[in-house]
Formats: sequence, C-alpha cells, structure tokens
Amino acid sequence: MELKEKMELLKTNLRKLESLAVAFSGGVDSTFLLKAAHDILGDRTVAVTARSSTYPEREFREACEFTSQHGIRHIVIESEELEIEGFSDNPVNRCYFCKHELFEKIAEVAAQNGIRYMADGSNLDDLGDYRPGLQAVKELGVVSPLREAGMTKEDIRYLSREMGLPTWNKQAFACLSSRFPYGQKITREKLAMVDKAEQFLLDLGFRQVRVRHHGDIARIEVSAEERKRFFDTGLMDQVNDRFKEIGFSYTALDLKGYRTGSMNETLSLGSD
Repeated sequence: MELKEKMELLKTNLRKLESLAVAFSGGVDSTFLLKAAHDILGDRTVAVTARSSTYPEREFREACEFTSQHGIRHIVIESEELEIEGFSDNPVNRCYFCKHELFEKIAEVAAQNGIRYMADGSNLDDLGDYRPGLQAVKELGVVSPLREAGMTKEDIRYLSREMGLPTWNKQAFACLSSRFPYGQKITREKLAMVDKAEQFLLDLGFRQVRVRHHGDIARIEVSAEERKRFFDTGLMDQVNDRFKEIGFSYTALDLKGYRTGSMNETLSLGSD
C-alpha cells in the first residue's frame, strides 16, 4: 500500500471513531497520532498522559508543550506502576500489567468526558518484537489506528516531517522499566539512576541513548554512528566519573550499539 493510501485510510478510520482519548507520551508515534486525530476530530480528541517514576520529566515537559502549542486538551493522570502487584519483580510480561493499568485509568477519563474510544500509538513494526503490552491493549478494546492503517515507524517519521511535527526525528523512547534485565528488581532509586545517567548523555549531545541497569554496572547503548565518540578518552573519563556519582561502580559501552528490545535477546520464547 502506498503511503498516501495509508494516510487516507488513517483519516477514514479516525472519522469513524467520532471521539478519541489518545494515550500520549510525547514520542514519535503518539504525537503523530494525536495530531492526526485532532486535525480530524477537533475538540473530540483528548490527550491523556500518565506521570510515574518510569516516565522521565523531560518527556513530560515536551508532551505538555506540544499540546499547549496545538490547542489540544491534555489530561494528566497519575499511574505508578511500582504499586502494581508483581510489577517491580520485573517479570517477562511486565508491560502487560503496566498497559492494563494505564488503559483502565484512561477508560475512566474517557467515560468522565464522554469519549467513546481509546487509542494507542502502536505501529506495524511493533508486531516484530516481544510486546506483552499489546495483549492488554487487545483485552481492553483499545484501538490502534496507526497499526490498522499499515503504518511503519519509517512511514510515521516521514509523515511527521511532512506535517512539520518536531518529533519526526526524535529519538526512540520506551519507559525506563525497559532498562532492567527481566527478574531484576525495579525500584524508584534505580529508575532515578537510569534517568540521571541518560539525561547526562543527552546533555553531552548524544541523540539515541539507553543506559541498561545491570546491578552496579551501567551498560550504555548509543546509535551505531555515535559509538566512535567514545574513542575520546576525556569523554570516557567524564562519563565514568559522572556515572560513579550517580551510583554505578562500573560503566561499559555496548559494542553493538542501540537497538530496540535488546533486553529481549536473552528470552527463549516458545511457539505458544
């Protein structure tokens, strides 16, 4: 299907929804979906953002700025995943619990505001990785307009650029809980360590960053083209010293660089 056809299909599907509550993180996908929905449905579209210890403050500020600039109604809710029974133990289906709680709360917001449907920003590429959160989305009747229109991440970035959205080339984002190996306990303190470490690297000018938390070891993932910056011994010392201040005893660079779902590489998933 041509990109123009996908966009027309998206618009057609959005019109059918009548009113929509979009789970809005401020990332590439949810920003594009929110803008497209607001263009079609106007004030019958509402953005819902959940604040929690797994959601960096920088992302929240950008989400608020975007809705304010575009005159989109923005509702902020509290959703503390660490209070969900079993979540902090970091099981392999951790994202299921998170998404389930999130959309239960968004459903309440939708009901209170006379909104008929809830939507997430998942796209076609999300089907290619282990995504237990999609099961919760299915169970709760959440619609996925981008996926239903056959849009890939590349499509969304291209169309976002055409629409003049500031997120068209924004780095990929996932909640901070994804920085921990499955089975490793997640705490507010550890989340704060990861958040500070990633913010430090972003402040140094790195664009695509993950700091994976392996106990007292921080494993840095940056984009393939950014890895060569670590040939600078001064930079290495600077990062190492800052990470020690944050609480990591050792800092390592992942030689393969950033890739989505790297924590899933150790999973042995059956065919069921």
